[in-house]
Amino acid sequence: MGVIVGIGVALVGARMLKNIKDDPIASDGNRFANVERVFAILMIFTACAMAFAHGSNDVANAIGPLAAIASTISSGGEIMVKSSVPSWILLLGGGGIVLGLATYGVKVMATIGKKITELTPSRGFAAELAAAATVVLASATGLPISTTHTLVGAVLGVGLARGIGALNLRVISTIFMSWIVTLPAGAGLAIIFFYIFKGIFG
Repeated sequence: MGVIVGIGVALVGARMLKNIKDDPIASDGNRFANVERVFAILMIFTACAMAFAHGSNDVANAIGPLAAIASTISSGGEIMVKSSVPSWILLLGGGGIVLGLATYGVKVMATIGKKITELTPSRGFAAELAAAATVVLASATGLPISTTHTLVGAVLGVGLARGIGALNLRVISTIFMSWIVTLPAGAGLAIIFFYIFKGIFG
């Protein structure tokens, strides 16, 4: 089934690329303008790859605890090392990430896409392809990495290819500070919630 879908996507992509015509007026101002038009089409497919990678890793990270609880309850209190994840949990995770992207995810996308460095379709293609490949590889080996962090790293790499001056260091420092703060904040809140629930239900 996956092979059929892959062939179908390749045919659609080939058709879209075939419809691109050279624009001599655009190429007068920028000799890479027509090349960027090709990458604008290719970015649609790397964006789809990023969406797949996001689901394979970040959704799995989010629903992991819920899946463990559901598995323990269904087995009568016995902790199962390996068990299949029910479909309703997968749907809940997928719906949750869609809701998150549609609300607060807009700000994250704007920061990565516009504020770190200037992105063109070719640069965006390179960043998305690198990030998607990294995340899917990590998912296959069971490494719970963050898709957003990986994509930020890929965008940083694309920016660094043009020199340190191409990067917005103020935005980058803010991003790195947020990464540092979230680890102890998450741990601290987990401890607080644990003792609250223990006091209520224990």
